[in-house]
Amino acid sequence: MGNPKTETIRLAETYAAKGDPDGWFEEFYDRAGGDISRVYWADLEPNPLLLDWVDAHPTPAGRRAVVVGCGLGDDAEALRERGYSVVGFDISPSAIDMCRKRYPDSPVEYVVADLFDLPASWLRGFDLVYECNTIQILTGANRLRALSAIAELVAPDGEVIVSCRSRASDDHSQTFPIALDRHEIDGFVREGLTETHFLAYDDHQDPPVPHFFAVYRRLA
Repeated sequence: MGNPKTETIRLAETYAAKGDPDGWFEEFYDRAGGDISRVYWADLEPNPLLLDWVDAHPTPAGRRAVVVGCGLGDDAEALRERGYSVVGFDISPSAIDMCRKRYPDSPVEYVVADLFDLPASWLRGFDLVYECNTIQILTGANRLRALSAIAELVAPDGEVIVSCRSRASDDHSQTFPIALDRHEIDGFVREGLTETHFLAYDDHQDPPVPHFFAVYRRLA
């Protein structure tokens, strides 16, 4: 068996060459055949920085949250446990099927949806938007399109929490996944949101991987 990351890069490149740079997501999850252990990038636990932030900023029960590219559902379930009414969406039907099977009794609304063709009722409709690592696995103009689409989910007085790999501004590497630099993540400010928290840190991998964890609010 080959290296899973190398195989994923080849898969993504194949779809990009066909003019369908996002099409590989479904094939990747379909290949997993419902086996969550084959989704090699999944931590199978919620992001601890997300939990720290939400626990430090409790909100009234029932506020709406959406998890962009929800993968296997861990972050969506964590937000549900903290009182949010949660939508988790992914472009991959196989990923959503895995979420529903992992959490068969969950009230989280797991939905197949395309970030570039979202339901009109979702626009500016969520008090909390969580984006983790979606932009970094896109290429070209789709990165800016994705950032703009994510920002448009944030309701007045709502916020988007962004977790992603980071890189220095003079690093022009196109190695997959393509990490965000400070100018790129500042696109949320250019979309009309206000930065309220920003953390640059190295994770605990060997060698460590630099990350950003940032929060942006749409002022009412």
